[in-house]
Amino acid sequence: MKAQRGGFVMGLIVGLLLGLALALAVALYVTKVPVPFVNKVPQRGPEQNAAEIERNKNWDPNAPLSSKAPARPGAPAGSAPVTPAAPPAPQAAPPKAAVAEPAPPQGQAAAPAKSTKPGVDPFIYFVQVGAFAKPEDAEQQRAKLAMLGFSAKVSEREQSGRPMYRVRLGPYQMRDEAESTQTKLQSGGEDAALVRVER
Repeated sequence: MKAQRGGFVMGLIVGLLLGLALALAVALYVTKVPVPFVNKVPQRGPEQNAAEIERNKNWDPNAPLSSKAPARPGAPAGSAPVTPAAPPAPQAAPPKAAVAEPAPPQGQAAAPAKSTKPGVDPFIYFVQVGAFAKPEDAEQQRAKLAMLGFSAKVSEREQSGRPMYRVRLGPYQMRDEAESTQTKLQSGGEDAALVRVER
């Protein structure tokens, strides 16, 4: 009986040792062998990471909303770009102030401001009041607009490889409606940009 019990204990110890050796061998094999679909992705070097960080350092998701033209990187802050003076045209009408509109998102074509056919507008319009990297910030802006009496929606869109959360009012069928809303928001101190989307 003692011999049988001793053989069982010895077999148990040998089995545990064999199991540990096998587990160690598998662990060593797994760490040496490349993992599928992971090591096939090209690894980024430190130079690429530094360039990406530098590029994103001054990135502003609300840049299209500002009505000011961005300063050129090479020019000093106080200097204006120098353009050659053209002779004045006879009886030139004063130019109208242009409405600042952001470039349309990818997949949406830019087109003339007014439709060529009277009464038919090929676009629908939105008034964008912010683009945020965090959904909480977008919801906070939407709540602020709701307190001012505007019904805004938050939509998610990928921009520069990152999700952006846009706060927009609309859609408006006519440009005049969208411009009226934009004017009300701007008079209330909000940055608002007109966005047009092809129907």
